[in-house]
Amino acid sequence: MSRVLIIESSARQQDSVSRQLTKDFIQQWQAAHPADQITVRDLAVSPVPHLDANLLGGWMKPEEQRSAAELEALARSNELTDELLAADVLVMAAPMYNFTIPSTLKAWLDHVLRAGITFKYTPTGPQGLLTGKRAIVLTARGGIHAGASSDHQEPYLRQVMAFIGIHDVDFIHAEGLNMSGEFHEKGVNQAKAKLAAVA
Repeated sequence: MSRVLIIESSARQQDSVSRQLTKDFIQQWQAAHPADQITVRDLAVSPVPHLDANLLGGWMKPEEQRSAAELEALARSNELTDELLAADVLVMAAPMYNFTIPSTLKAWLDHVLRAGITFKYTPTGPQGLLTGKRAIVLTARGGIHAGASSDHQEPYLRQVMAFIGIHDVDFIHAEGLNMSGEFHEKGVNQAKAKLAAVA
């Protein structure tokens, strides 16, 4: 049995293409892997606070010196990190907002990129500790950005995943969604076809 962790980050609950792709992924994955355990964390429904002084204090201070707010922030970060550590497959659904990922997803990443837990520093540089895991990224984009300088999603997420040791990463882009109806339909259909190959 494998564990799948799905991170939803679209601000929209209705008419969200990234959420539709996630729904399709779950159906296809469960059909192919009925024994697997799927956990969904929805960052729009339950946002993760952005990195702040309390979280930094919780990470850096000795336990006896942490305030109640720092302990609370650390406990939240530990919960999110434990979910990631337990997962064999990470699925991130990420609409493109202003050429990059939603700030809610960035906040989640800030909580789980943990020195000594998901990566470590070595004499030759940082080393990812989450080797052997797989990541799948489902994006929804109003324009067409794949391979262009305007794409600040895929390069960033590839860098972050590699930083924590995840090198098996598949990206599925639904693009052209805010263009004409023809582009919208084509973008969704192409993404769904690629999704069927990885689920």
